Amino acid sequence: MTNDSNPLKQCTAVVFAYHSMGVRCIKTLLAKDVDITLVLTHEDSPSETIWFESVANLCQEHGIPFSTTSDVKSDELLEKIKTLAPDFIFSFYYRHMLPTTILATASRGAYNLHGSLLPKYRGRVPVNWAVLHGETETGVTLHQMVEKPDAGKILEQRMVPILPDDTAFDVFNKLTVAAEQALWHALPQLIHGTSIAFENKLSEGSYFGGRKPEDGRIDWAQTAQQVYNLHRAVAPPYPGAFTELMGSKLTIVSARLAKESFLGMNLGLKVLDDAIYGICGDGKALHIKELLCNDEAISAERLALEFAL
Repeated sequence: MTNDSNPLKQCTAVVFAYHSMGVRCIKTLLAKDVDITLVLTHEDSPSETIWFESVANLCQEHGIPFSTTSDVKSDELLEKIKTLAPDFIFSFYYRHMLPTTILATASRGAYNLHGSLLPKYRGRVPVNWAVLHGETETGVTLHQMVEKPDAGKILEQRMVPILPDDTAFDVFNKLTVAAEQALWHALPQLIHGTSIAFENKLSEGSYFGGRKPEDGRIDWAQTAQQVYNLHRAVAPPYPGAFTELMGSKLTIVSARLAKESFLGMNLGLKVLDDAIYGICGDGKALHIKELLCNDEAISAERLALEFAL
C-alpha cells in the first residue's frame, strides 16, 4: 500500500527568488517536500539598504544549489535548467523578467508570486504604489507566468488591510505572511493538476514602473493626506520623503497627520511649540516626530535656529 499523504514529495522546482518574500516562499516549498534543484537570486547592492532576509543564506543553510547570475537570458543558464528538467518554475520577488524559453522548461508550469491583487498594480514595487495611492487593502497573487509582466491567469489571492497609519514596510510584512498562506494553499492543487485558474483582466487593472529616491520629494502644495501617503509609501527602511532647505536635505523618518488647522500659514516645514510640522496646501499638516538633516537626526530647537523656522 502506498502512502500519498504528502503528494509533493517527488516534485522538482527551479526557483527565482529574492527578499523576505523569497525566503518565506522557499521555506513553504521545503515544508511541502518540493525538491528545489536550483535557486537563482540577486547579489545585494551596496547602494541599497538591506533590511530583508537573504535567499542566498537560506540556500547555504539548506544545501540548495544557487546562483547569483544576473543574465537570465544566457544560453548557459537555459541549458542548465533544461538539464534539470523541473516540474515547476517559481518566481518569488525576483527582479528580472524571465524569458519564455526558460518558462517553457517547466513541464508543469511556471508561476509568480506578485505583491498586489492583480490586475491592480502590475509591475514594479506594488506595495509602495498602493500605499502612495491611499489604498485601504492590497494582497498577493499567485499567477501563471507569461511573456508580459504579471499578465498570466490567476490561481490564488490573499487580501490584507492597509490601515491608515501603515507604512509600506508594515504592509510588506503582512504580505509576506499572506504569500506563505497563498502558496501553502495552492501547492496541493498544483501538483494534482486540479488548480482552477481564472482570467487576469488586465483592462480592469493598472501598471506601474519602478521608483527612484528622487520620487520621494515632497510637494507641500498637495493635501496633507497626499503628503502623508507619500511619507508612508517611502518611510524607512525605504529612502524616505524629503524636502530641501538652504541646500540641506531634510527627510521624514516618522510622522502623523496633525489634528489642528494651519490655514494661512506658509507651506513647508514649521516649528511651533517645540514641535515640527509640515504645512500642506489644504491648510492641514503632518506632525513630524523624527526628522533627519543630511542623514543626521535634528531636533525642533535646532531646526528653528538653523533654518529660522
